[in-house]
Amino acid sequence: MIGLLDSLGYRLLIPLALLLGLAPFQPEPHLVEKIRMLVQGTLSKPIDIFDLLLHATPIVLLLVKVIADLVRRQAA
Repeated sequence: MIGLLDSLGYRLLIPLALLLGLAPFQPEPHLVEKIRMLVQGTLSKPIDIFDLLLHATPIVLLLVKVIADLVRRQAA
């Protein structure tokens, strides 16, 4: 998994995380809407769950890459 993250550069992950995390920009990003639904307990339709995963995946990958790079730097 770390090998895959090493092959994905920050130049790809940052714009992807911003675009998918904030899309659509109006009236409200899907990610914000889906997280609100999750907290309220109304996230039950399969399409909504897929939408949450789709919009959150680049952000999660970016966070994992940042953490892995920080751990690697600290170990060196």
